Amino acid sequence: LNSNLNAAIVTIAVGPEQRLFAAHEDVLSKSEFFAEACRAQFFSSAGKRIELPRETPEVFSAILEYLYKGDYTPKINFDKKRNSWYLEHVDGGTATGLNESTIFTPSGVAVLKDTVIYCSAHRYNLPELQRLALKKQGLQSGVQCSTILSSARFAYANTSATDSKLRAHYLALIIRSRSTFKRSGTMQMEMEAGGSPLFFDLFVASKSH
Repeated sequence: LNSNLNAAIVTIAVGPEQRLFAAHEDVLSKSEFFAEACRAQFFSSAGKRIELPRETPEVFSAILEYLYKGDYTPKINFDKKRNSWYLEHVDGGTATGLNESTIFTPSGVAVLKDTVIYCSAHRYNLPELQRLALKKQGLQSGVQCSTILSSARFAYANTSATDSKLRAHYLALIIRSRSTFKRSGTMQMEMEAGGSPLFFDLFVASKSH
């Protein structure tokens, strides 16, 4: 670790259950969001504490891992022989499992973990983590249509209309696999449910393909 082990320790309470994490202030301060939160408590006599009631502990754990190590599990590696990137499984294999790549929102919907990390990284002003999460998401395979659509909805609900990366990723993915989505019936149910600008963007994008 490159952090100063003598640096102040900050307590972070995450989610409605207030799961507690501890981190060095200088590591957290790589994020301007957390640096500002720490500065706001400069004169506090008690230990510094940050509340993140809307965050998911699993996602924050990945963000903390990134702040300390520059990556989060599953790690990303480059295969020189194949000249391609891949995700490393915890046991050394390749990460493709649904359980490893998804998390459940408070409403019980499965969403790709990298999508949630991307949105949180934007909130915490960590552009490099956004790029990493987007890259990792592009390496996922075998994801169910329903998970892709719920993740796309999550992305649209948690990014601004000016986001040109994650939203574009989902539009391209859905259009490229439109025959699969048509057969699954999931797309029809999602469109009937409505409530997201995702489907208007899909309509516009599909006209140019």
